[in-house]
Amino acid sequence: MPYTLAFDVYGTLINTAGVVDALRPHLGERAAAFSSRWREKQLEYSFRRGLMGAYRDFSICTRDALSYTCREFDLGLTGAQSQALLDAYRVLPAFDDARQALEMLSQTQHRLYAFSNGLPGDVENLLQHACIRDYLLDVISVDEIKSFKPDPAVYRLFNQRTQSEAQETWLISSNPFDILGAHHCGFHTAWVQRQASALFDPWGIEPSATITGLTELVGVLGESTA
Repeated sequence: MPYTLAFDVYGTLINTAGVVDALRPHLGERAAAFSSRWREKQLEYSFRRGLMGAYRDFSICTRDALSYTCREFDLGLTGAQSQALLDAYRVLPAFDDARQALEMLSQTQHRLYAFSNGLPGDVENLLQHACIRDYLLDVISVDEIKSFKPDPAVYRLFNQRTQSEAQETWLISSNPFDILGAHHCGFHTAWVQRQASALFDPWGIEPSATITGLTELVGVLGESTA
């Protein structure tokens, strides 16, 4: 049977560590650590806002997380330098396997969508810049209901927008919190464990599949539909 595929964007299709090059002139060897911390705070702020019902869009979470991380790393940036880093976040690269995997899957009967915390326009531009937008039928953004993953409402939104059923849907993500949220709503899930050191949360729940790269998804779905 064909499935509806929900691809997380930041960290799954798009490499958020791609901002390290833009950070390196300011931080040298600390650029990678700064990038990782920035990403952690970005997600933390989205979680907090979702729980508080105090929604501000993902670009605001990203901006505020940058401000916090600059203070933590004692990095003084001008307004123009901060904006340049935020602009770099809008043109992050795709992971090396993203285009090949999407191209392979687009030749099947499965329906492919982007499913993101990001603003629709930001995600559209990001995917276009990475040359992978054409493989996806649409971009589904949590901004439509002013909440964030892993709020169950955003997974219901995905099914409503794509006219799909949860049991016929796969969520593909490198983020364990996203996998757990989708599992809670009845989705099949594929966790992309891009690094051997990456850990899945010990909640007594396992992904439907664990893959080390997106191209492995073709075989996983083939086995599932066999």
